[in-house]
Amino acid sequence: MKYRVVEKFVSINGEGTKAGQLAVFVRFAGCNLRCDYCDTKWAYMADVAYVEMSGEEILEYIKSCGVKNVTLTGGEPLIQAGIRSLLELLAEDEELFVEIETNGSIDIGPYDDMHRRPAMTLDYKLPGSGVAASAMKVENYAHLRAYDTVKFVASSIEDLDVARELIDTYGLAEKCHVYLSPVFGKIDPADMVEYMKDNHMNGVNLQLQLHKFIWDPDKKGV
Repeated sequence: MKYRVVEKFVSINGEGTKAGQLAVFVRFAGCNLRCDYCDTKWAYMADVAYVEMSGEEILEYIKSCGVKNVTLTGGEPLIQAGIRSLLELLAEDEELFVEIETNGSIDIGPYDDMHRRPAMTLDYKLPGSGVAASAMKVENYAHLRAYDTVKFVASSIEDLDVARELIDTYGLAEKCHVYLSPVFGKIDPADMVEYMKDNHMNGVNLQLQLHKFIWDPDKKGV
């Protein structure tokens, strides 16, 4: 099995439970959604350059980096043909902490029976993303584990209203890690903090994308 890899690199994790820690990133080509604010649109273009790598080659690259956190991203990793085979291969190495960044539209239930299932970071695409709510698979919330994450990227107070309703309806803060993240340059993080205070959003984390403050927001490979 070969996977279409458009980018691989070591950097710090810019968000989530491992924010600020070193991670090996493997970015795959292709995505089934088109978010207005996507910062990796190039990765789903039909003519994007990619390298075909086997699971063994990906694992060899990861091990050569000497970094234990692994982030599989995209694009959308869970639409890659044969992705389970790669996940099972990585799971065999107990030194690795593997996280998948997925857009919230793909069923994660089929991975429940995996030995050492990777941590799932699920987006929920709020109205400001331009993606229809019907594309989001809220059934995934029944499969969440304590080490998983649900992330809401907000561009407005209206987005935050939707996020808060979902967090409350599905009890997400009691099930897993929950993060609110601003669309870079669209909403003032201070306003998000005030919103969290006004609505007593306990157990919810505000996060800023560290890599966009350290490097140019459009820089690749970081």
